[in-house]
Amino acid sequence: MDIIQLSNVDLLKNKFQFDHAFNYKEEPDLNAALKRYFPQGIDIYFENVGGKMLDAVLLNMRIGGRISVPPYIKEGKVIYVEDIAEGLESGPAALVGLFTGRNVGKQVVVVARE
Repeated sequence: MDIIQLSNVDLLKNKFQFDHAFNYKEEPDLNAALKRYFPQGIDIYFENVGGKMLDAVLLNMRIGGRISVPPYIKEGKVIYVEDIAEGLESGPAALVGLFTGRNVGKQVVVVARE
Protein backbone atom coordinates (compact mmCIF):
# COMPACT_ATOMS: atom_id res chain seq x y z
CA MET A 1 0.00 0.00 0.00
CA ASP A 2 1.35 3.44 -0.90
CA ILE A 3 1.25 6.17 1.73
CA ILE A 4 0.37 9.57 0.35
CA GLN A 5 1.09 12.58 2.50
CA LEU A 6 -0.90 15.71 1.76
CA SER A 7 1.02 18.95 1.80
CA ASN A 8 -0.25 21.80 3.93
CA VAL A 9 -1.31 23.54 0.71
CA ASP A 10 -3.36 20.49 -0.34
CA LEU A 11 -4.91 20.34 3.12
CA LEU A 12 -5.94 24.00 3.02
CA LYS A 13 -7.37 23.80 -0.48
CA ASN A 14 -9.01 20.37 -0.38
CA LYS A 15 -10.08 19.82 3.23
CA PHE A 16 -10.63 23.37 4.45
CA GLN A 17 -11.86 24.64 1.04
CA PHE A 18 -9.61 27.71 0.73
CA ASP A 19 -9.59 29.18 -2.77
CA HIS A 20 -5.82 29.72 -2.77
CA ALA A 21 -2.84 28.67 -0.65
CA PHE A 22 0.93 28.73 -0.97
CA ASN A 23 3.92 27.40 0.92
CA TYR A 24 5.63 30.41 2.46
CA LYS A 25 8.90 28.44 2.68
CA GLU A 26 8.99 28.08 -1.12
CA GLU A 27 8.25 31.73 -1.95
CA PRO A 28 11.35 33.84 -2.67
CA ASP A 29 9.39 37.08 -2.13
CA LEU A 30 6.60 36.84 0.45
CA ASN A 31 5.47 40.40 -0.10
CA ALA A 32 5.00 39.74 -3.84
CA ALA A 33 3.18 36.45 -3.14
CA LEU A 34 0.74 38.17 -0.78
CA LYS A 35 0.11 40.95 -3.29
CA ARG A 36 -0.56 38.28 -5.95
CA TYR A 37 -3.09 36.35 -3.82
CA PHE A 38 -4.55 39.36 -2.00
CA PRO A 39 -4.44 42.30 -4.43
CA GLN A 40 -6.94 44.25 -2.29
CA GLY A 41 -5.10 43.44 0.95
CA ILE A 42 -5.62 40.91 3.73
CA ASP A 43 -8.84 41.06 5.75
CA ILE A 44 -8.14 38.32 8.32
CA TYR A 45 -4.88 36.59 9.26
CA PHE A 46 -4.30 33.82 11.78
CA GLU A 47 -0.79 34.34 13.14
CA ASN A 48 1.13 31.16 13.90
CA VAL A 49 4.32 31.63 11.87
CA GLY A 50 5.91 34.95 12.85
CA GLY A 51 9.17 36.23 11.42
CA LYS A 52 9.33 37.16 7.73
CA MET A 53 5.77 35.97 7.09
CA LEU A 54 4.31 38.23 9.77
CA ASP A 55 6.41 41.14 8.49
CA ALA A 56 5.04 40.64 4.95
CA VAL A 57 1.46 40.24 6.20
CA LEU A 58 1.62 43.47 8.18
CA LEU A 59 2.61 45.31 5.01
CA ASN A 60 -0.41 43.84 3.20
CA MET A 61 -3.20 44.18 5.78
CA ARG A 62 -6.33 46.07 4.76
CA ILE A 63 -7.45 48.98 6.88
CA GLY A 64 -9.72 47.43 9.50
CA GLY A 65 -8.24 43.95 8.91
CA ARG A 66 -7.88 41.58 11.85
CA ILE A 67 -5.14 39.28 13.07
CA SER A 68 -6.57 36.45 15.18
CA VAL A 69 -4.71 35.12 18.24
CA PRO A 70 -4.83 31.78 20.28
CA PRO A 71 -8.03 32.48 22.45
CA TYR A 72 -10.15 31.81 19.33
CA ILE A 73 -8.91 28.20 19.33
CA LYS A 74 -10.22 27.60 22.86
CA GLU A 75 -13.57 29.09 21.84
CA GLY A 76 -13.80 26.72 18.86
CA LYS A 77 -13.76 29.55 16.32
CA VAL A 78 -10.59 28.30 14.57
CA ILE A 79 -10.18 24.84 13.02
CA TYR A 80 -6.72 23.38 13.42
CA VAL A 81 -4.84 20.13 12.81
CA GLU A 82 -2.41 18.41 15.16
CA ASP A 83 0.22 15.88 14.13
CA ILE A 84 0.56 13.71 17.23
CA ALA A 85 3.60 11.50 17.87
CA GLU A 86 3.17 9.00 20.73
CA GLY A 87 5.92 8.39 23.30
CA LEU A 88 9.17 10.07 24.23
CA GLU A 89 11.05 7.82 21.80
CA SER A 90 9.09 9.48 18.96
CA GLY A 91 10.39 12.94 19.92
CA PRO A 92 13.57 13.03 17.82
CA ALA A 93 11.79 11.91 14.63
CA ALA A 94 9.00 14.44 15.26
CA LEU A 95 11.59 17.20 15.65
CA VAL A 96 13.31 16.21 12.41
CA GLY A 97 9.88 16.22 10.74
CA LEU A 98 9.43 19.89 11.67
CA PHE A 99 12.49 20.82 9.63
CA THR A 100 11.77 18.58 6.67
CA GLY A 101 8.07 19.46 6.28
CA ARG A 102 6.88 15.95 7.18
CA ASN A 103 4.37 17.10 9.79
CA VAL A 104 0.96 18.56 8.95
CA GLY A 105 -0.36 21.15 11.38
CA LYS A 106 0.93 21.61 14.92
CA GLN A 107 3.48 18.96 15.94
CA VAL A 108 2.74 17.43 19.35
CA VAL A 109 4.70 14.73 21.18
CA VAL A 110 2.60 12.94 23.80
CA VAL A 111 5.02 11.70 26.47
CA ALA A 112 2.39 10.13 28.74
CA ARG A 113 -1.39 10.00 28.72
CA GLU A 114 -3.18 10.78 31.96
